Amino acid sequence: MEPEVVVTTEYVEKTIPVQERPAKVEMPPVDWFVITEENLDAKLEEVKTKTGQIVFIAITPKGYENLALGIGDLRRYIKQQQSIIAYYEEAVTPTEPETVEEKE
Repeated sequence: MEPEVVVTTEYVEKTIPVQERPAKVEMPPVDWFVITEENLDAKLEEVKTKTGQIVFIAITPKGYENLALGIGDLRRYIKQQQSIIAYYEEAVTPTEPETVEEKE
């Protein structure tokens, strides 16, 4: 005689810890100036008064447009990553096993 085969179902709890979310990004304020030929002298004096020196970092209108598009794409990427993280957090969150009632 062959030994009796016993089949058992065992529920195993996932043991992947859910990590804390990173700290919120807080951007410090940035002063933006639009410099034109008409306001160049006034803005130079304003910057010199505020900072003690005159230094400019310039960007073209097309460069500004590209910067805005890049920031928008970065925002999309972050939102997609948040969705993926939320999906996996939900997947590893402990759940109660379903009870199956046997019918007589």
